[in-house]
Parts: sequence; C-alpha cells; structure tokens
Amino acid sequence: MKKYFASKYSRSINFSPMTKKILLVAITIAVALNSYSQVLSYQTIKSASFDYSKLALIDSEVNKYVNNHWLVGSTVIIVKDNKVVYHKGFGFANAANKTPMYENAIYRIMSQTKAITSLAIMQLYERGKINLDQNVSDFIPSFKNPTVLKEFNAADSSYTTLPAKREITIRDLLTHTSGIDYTDIGSKNMSAIYTKAGVPSGLGKFKETLLDKMTKLGSLPLVHQPGEKFTYGLNTDLLGCIVEIVSGTTLENYFQKNIFDPLGMKDTYFNIPASKASRMPTVYTENEANQIIEWGPTFRNLNPNYPLVPKTYFSGGAGLSSTAYDYAIFLQMILNGGKYNGKQIISPRTAAIMVSPQMDFKTNGNDDFSLGFSITSEKSARLNSRNKGSFSWGGYYGTNYWADPVDNLVVLVMTQHTPNSHGDLTNKIERIIYGSMVK
Repeated sequence: MKKYFASKYSRSINFSPMTKKILLVAITIAVALNSYSQVLSYQTIKSASFDYSKLALIDSEVNKYVNNHWLVGSTVIIVKDNKVVYHKGFGFANAANKTPMYENAIYRIMSQTKAITSLAIMQLYERGKINLDQNVSDFIPSFKNPTVLKEFNAADSSYTTLPAKREITIRDLLTHTSGIDYTDIGSKNMSAIYTKAGVPSGLGKFKETLLDKMTKLGSLPLVHQPGEKFTYGLNTDLLGCIVEIVSGTTLENYFQKNIFDPLGMKDTYFNIPASKASRMPTVYTENEANQIIEWGPTFRNLNPNYPLVPKTYFSGGAGLSSTAYDYAIFLQMILNGGKYNGKQIISPRTAAIMVSPQMDFKTNGNDDFSLGFSITSEKSARLNSRNKGSFSWGGYYGTNYWADPVDNLVVLVMTQHTPNSHGDLTNKIERIIYGSMVK
C-alpha cells in the first residue's frame, strides 16, 4: 500500500527524492495511526505472526482439561496488532445441561472491574477534577485522621489502634498501598472488623448506598501504615465512590457514557439485561476430592446470581460482567495509547502513566504494580514468556488477562471455576502463544 501510493504520486507529480522520503514517512505514520483506531473484528483474522499448527495446541490443551473433568468450560481470545487472531469457546457453559460454551459468553469478571475503575479515575485526573496525591478525606471526611490496627480480640472483634503517620491518597488506592483490606477474602482480623461494621465485599444487594458503606469504611482502622506495603483490598470500591462523588452520577452511568459507549463495549454490565442472562456460564468450585461442583447460592457468602439482581450499589472493585471480546477492546485501547475506534478515551501520556511501575517494592513475586495493573518486571521477563512491561490481572471466579506492549498482544483466558486444583491452564496457554509466534 505504501509503495503503491508513493510510486503513483511520485510519477504524476514528479516529487524530488527528499519529498518522496517525507511522503513515505507521512504515509507510514498515517497507516500506523489508522491501525490504532480501527475496530477489532469479531471474526477471526489469521495473522502471519503465528504458526497456526503450533497455536492449535491451545485447542488440544483446553479440550484435555475439559475431557479430564478438570474444567467445565473456557473462552480464549488472542488479539495481535489490533486484530482478533484467535477466539474460541471450549467445553460447556453448564455441565448438567451440556450447554456449549460459546465465545460470546458473559463472564463475571470480578476484579477485572478494577482496571476499568482505575481508567475512570485517570479520566477525572486528566480533566483536572482530582489529583493522584490528593487525600481521600477531601472527598469523604470520615477518612480524616486515620488509625492503624494495633491489637485485635478475636472473642468479640474489639480492637485497639494507633494513629496513622499520614492520610491515604488516591494514588495509595490505585496501588493498593493504603492499608485497606478486604471483607471475606482479606486477613482474618480485618475481615471480622469489616463484617461487624457491615462493610461488604461489594457484591449483592444492599439497602445502603455505596457512599454510606465507604463512609463507614473510613471510620475503621487500616491494617498497616499508608504506603508501607501492598495489601489487596476494597481500595477500588472506594475509588468507584470517588468517581460517583466527583462526576455527580452513578458508577454505572459514568462507565456507560465515558467508557463503554465510546469503545463499543456492548456486553459489559453491572446489571445484566434479562435478554442476555442465558449467555452467563454457571459458576463452579470443587469439593474435598477436587471434583467439580456447582457454586451454591450461599457458598462463601456470595450468590453467583448477583449480576441478575437489580442493584444501585456498584462495586468498582468487582461488580462487572463482560465478554472476552469486550474486555479485549478495553485492553487494546490502553495498548493504543488510549485510542480506539477513532476516539481518544484517555491521552497517550495518561495511558502510559496507568501502566508505569509505581512501587519501591515488589507486590506479586518479582513483579511491580502500576495504577491498576500488575506489571511484568525485567526479572519476570527473563524467567517467563511475557515481555517486560506487560500488564495483567484477573478475576476471583477464574478469569485472567495480560497485554504485552512489545508484541502488541492481548490475551484473555476466561473460566468460571474457583478454587481450581488444575489452575495452570493460563500459564500453559501463554507458553503456547509465544512459542507459536514466528515474527
């Protein structure tokens, strides 16, 4: 294409050699910019970057897990250079009914919600509405003068505290270094404190508003001093509340107007429409013999039907459901420097900040953490397949993703199965993908 235009116009207008070079550069930039703004085709487009005879090992590997009853079903999508090059559903959405797992299945993505909430915060940041090092108490006064847990009495969940050395900031929330823990899946002591105070994990139907619960959270102690270390917690639920306060609308409405509609994410919801309920896979867990069983409505205090229960309490940390395709759009936009479908969702610089390492210490093995993602470190890149700077995370029910800026690659491996005694599937698929790349 570049050669055609250059030769065609250079013959008719008789450009000088220097002008021809400038024209070629301009055309190259235009083609690159166009590729970054194009819409991902839902249909698979074969890529010369892969040896598909090797990539087919994904099929045999996932089918082996399904046939051995290690997994009920899964969806896998690969995007390379802004093109969907692989997209398949495997096994069953429901084992009892033998309902096939289609590639457009809508998964409960749980903590994959966090990166989208982080994006909303960064949009407000670049619009001058917030500062990343601004105190949370500027938005919710109960976070003024925070305390840190000193001693805990398991008999009655009473505790003593000491003053925090400083207030927590929005950056602390984005990096999970605030000292806020999690209900249910957090540390035993803090989970008990949160439960007694009525602060939820964010999933379910609650009479109180998100602001009510986050205000209560502000009155409770932190598990450690702000900025001291990484503790995965309700930080992003609190960020979602700040989005609501600053924007003057619900998190659901904000996401729809500022993220989902511009990106064309048509299957991502807090409240899944009844017309799409049949596309949701069943959630599974395992019994003591590691046999797969359905996740019961009271197991771990979490009813998997929560996406179908009408709600106005929106968990920025775990409340969304989505498809592999929709979430791939979101990740590709970040890789594109904040641009997709001709729309600049965030600026290139803001996108770069979002995936820049923020820590003075490691958070996940050898890896770093940015403003919403785990970041592959240089050491991890030497030990594994992903390139340095790849950003990733996953969801509690068994969804995983990563995006590799070096190879312009997006991958999602989606399941609805936790805990999973055969949870090494994503790692195997990763090795197959990189082993299949030929250029």
